[in-house]
Amino acid sequence: MLTYTDLIDQFTNWTHAEEAVRAALILGSRARQDHPADEWSDLDMVIFVLHPERFIRSADWVASIAPVWLTFLEPTADGRSWERRVLFEGGLDVDIAIDPAELLDGLLEQGLPPDIADTIRRGVRVMVDKEGKLARLQALPLPSTPFYKKPTLAEFVNATSDFWYHTLWSAKHLRRGELWWAKSGSDMHLKNLLKDMLEWHARATQGERFDTWLRGRFLEEWADPRAVEQLPNAFAHYDAGDMARSLQVTMDLYRWLEDETSERWEYSTSRQGEQATARKTAELLQPLLK
Repeated sequence: MLTYTDLIDQFTNWTHAEEAVRAALILGSRARQDHPADEWSDLDMVIFVLHPERFIRSADWVASIAPVWLTFLEPTADGRSWERRVLFEGGLDVDIAIDPAELLDGLLEQGLPPDIADTIRRGVRVMVDKEGKLARLQALPLPSTPFYKKPTLAEFVNATSDFWYHTLWSAKHLRRGELWWAKSGSDMHLKNLLKDMLEWHARATQGERFDTWLRGRFLEEWADPRAVEQLPNAFAHYDAGDMARSLQVTMDLYRWLEDETSERWEYSTSRQGEQATARKTAELLQPLLK
């Protein structure tokens, strides 16, 4: 049966043999010591290649490495390139970011941006480095500034206004009977804004260098335990009454997180408008809670 160890060996052999691949590395849980890979972990890789469109346009090259069940393309999380996601035989999932080889030259000339520095800081494992550029990158001093950037007052107010605006937006669609649309607003858009506030609250209360990972990873470990305890109640079944209940819980949770965060940072928000919006939202939800 194919294992991740097999895949890494086969990928390493392929990167050495494929002339267009100039460098490749493993990142994520299979390269780091903190929160290392477990039985549920996937394999995350980056390849730096000549003529990247060849690897983006066709999936033939992944099939030459191991038997493939499924593969598709999507933008990388930072939106700067593409990654090919592959489900290999046995259900082994691999994410392969495809970057142009010349990107390494730019990084060596300009230095490491915070997000890439954060990745290197957490740990990478080099598979192939045909011109020694990855070794030179790893030798660069890591920026002292953490990947996290404290929001400005304007950014904080924009985010909180976005949240409260969409509580009312979700409630209106819920009252109209558009459950899918309302649930998308409440359990997707609002939850992403709640995740941001959980990060800000953790940084505000634990210190600017407190590690909140990325995009909600390991949230149950770093978020305020009081908030984590409430999260099960903040998500809803596909039912109007339950969606109304969970939206109210989400609002209450966001409210005290915002209050404590803004107090620590001495940020002033649109409190009067937020309270008026919250009252109107609660008014629309009330008939559904009976």
